[in-house]
Amino acid sequence: MSELDFWSFVERANRRLAAEYGFRHQLATEVLLTLNRASNIVTYDLEAAVHRPRGRSWSGFRLMFVTWLAGPLEPKKAAELTGMSRAAVSNLAKGLVGDGLLARAPGERDGRSVLLSLTEAGHQEIVEVFQAHNDREHEWTSVLTETEQRILVMLLDKLITNRDQFDVRGRN
Repeated sequence: MSELDFWSFVERANRRLAAEYGFRHQLATEVLLTLNRASNIVTYDLEAAVHRPRGRSWSGFRLMFVTWLAGPLEPKKAAELTGMSRAAVSNLAKGLVGDGLLARAPGERDGRSVLLSLTEAGHQEIVEVFQAHNDREHEWTSVLTETEQRILVMLLDKLITNRDQFDVRGRN
């Protein structure tokens, strides 16, 4: 038996799922296995090449990124935009506030709400970090033509946009 790599595993899995178990949607399995694999590889690479060497995490970057470009934000909105839970945002925010990169200010809605915003140091850091991050993004996507990149975005958008056709679970 030859050693498995990702693609031979997918092929074997699809063959077994069909032949041994009667599952019919092998292409759906292949699409989502590939999507998850690509996402995990790219995310790990960005974190390892850009963020960890600077003492930050992928999650911390995401929170700073959305706060930079959409903020000031309530933690609930930050959670929605980052795809994280409110608890994760709260925990990350504590550390970033402690590091002097994020500020917490009273919200305008009521006495309990807060707004997260970047401090000047946070703004300087995210601009610097995003330059390296964006250069790495470009390295990844440069294997695709501009048209292919736009088609990929269009296809992923279609996949995400049409999730309301069935009972999709997500973070609240």
